[in-house]
Amino acid sequence: MILTILAHPILVNLNFHMPIMVDLSHRLVLLTGENGCGKSTLLHSIYYALRGDEVDGYVYRLDEAVTTPKIFLFDAEQHNPRMHLELFEGNPRMQEFVSSASHGQVMLSMFRETFPALPEGTCLLLDEPEMALSTSNQQRVLKMLKELADQKLFHIVCATHSPVLIEDPETYVINLGNYINRNVLPDDMGVEGSSTIQ
Repeated sequence: MILTILAHPILVNLNFHMPIMVDLSHRLVLLTGENGCGKSTLLHSIYYALRGDEVDGYVYRLDEAVTTPKIFLFDAEQHNPRMHLELFEGNPRMQEFVSSASHGQVMLSMFRETFPALPEGTCLLLDEPEMALSTSNQQRVLKMLKELADQKLFHIVCATHSPVLIEDPETYVINLGNYINRNVLPDDMGVEGSSTIQ
């Protein structure tokens, strides 16, 4: 499945050349690049396109109809599970756990219990799910993502900075850092071993 973005108000301001073509045919797609390069914007754009939403200034085309039973967007920055106990409606044990566990433990429980409970064939869109996780837990999450893709036929698109996810040979990586981008901080922010304080 190819998403072609013909116009986009934010991506154009980030110097992306239109059209942008995104290959979504892979079961596990990772979006990576520097802070501010458009990962979250592209992830949300994929969400709107898969739902068939109309957004001002956003013109897109999918080369085939989407037949996924559910499209689930989880933004780890905006959707702190502790602030959204409705995600665990009908599961009082999880609601109690979420109230007392660390952020990283809650994220692992999302991968272990909440995401696998979604219907087979779900399109799971994740924005930086590794934020609160140690390296070893990022490896666990990668294994869980692969299992969701293989066993439950999920299509997963994940915006991430995690080398654990990006460097795995089985993932399909789109590096948005390859584009010239006015929103990315300059390289003169300092180097290892020297002070960046003025």
